Amino acid sequence: MTDGIAQARQAFRKLHSDGIFLLPNPWDVGSAKVFAHQGFKALASTSTGLAWTLGKPDYAITMDEVLAHLKSLSHATTLPVNADFESGFSNDPEGVAINVARAIETGVAGISIEDRRVGDLDTLFDDKTSVERIKAAKQAILKSGNDVVLVGRTERLLIDPTAVSKSIDTLVALAEAGADCLYAPGLNGKENITAAIKALSPKPLNVLTMGPKMPGVDFEELKQLRVRRVSVGGALSLVGWGAIERAGEALLSGKFEILAEGMPRADLNRIFAG
Repeated sequence: MTDGIAQARQAFRKLHSDGIFLLPNPWDVGSAKVFAHQGFKALASTSTGLAWTLGKPDYAITMDEVLAHLKSLSHATTLPVNADFESGFSNDPEGVAINVARAIETGVAGISIEDRRVGDLDTLFDDKTSVERIKAAKQAILKSGNDVVLVGRTERLLIDPTAVSKSIDTLVALAEAGADCLYAPGLNGKENITAAIKALSPKPLNVLTMGPKMPGVDFEELKQLRVRRVSVGGALSLVGWGAIERAGEALLSGKFEILAEGMPRADLNRIFAG
């Protein structure tokens, strides 16, 4: 492990201790370098964004593809990287532990483990199994001797948006099992976010925002609610794909003006040469 990776991990741990920070989700090395240049303090991978970059649908990427991606992101800048590691690419705790150990070797500063069953995306693990999986991931981190933040994540609200109370109960169980930060994509609204923070305190909560309707509060309000970190998932990647779609449609209609809307070549070359 290089000194730079160790310092990034220390910085990432510190970010979770006080205040609030934004966590943009790059989908490749180039986007990671642009976000670092803009002044963000940390990055998070997006398995969705990676899948689309490879021309695959979400959840169709392999663990080897993810590991290679995480290594490239971790060494692209000096910023800490939180890994979207899906369900740990294993249904059993032992497999999760082995795979988390491999993810740590890529240089990431954080690892997120969710509760979707591998091979059956509509089914979640029960809390007992989820707890055992988080415990296994935590033990892998401790055994490695590296200061990596473990994120416990439940996908329940993406399947059933009304299951707020149950989702918070799951997050509490994952926190007690050793997760350092908790995350429930789909958690929205001041009342629900406040309830989650109260139940999880003093452990930090990650809130996903993908636009004005999610989570339904702006950044300053999230800050006042004492949310620790805010991520955007695959939303930034979608912005890029949206631009490509609009540009392609314009070209097909014989309109070239849209090509002037791109980022200046000189700016990109300067960022990538730095």
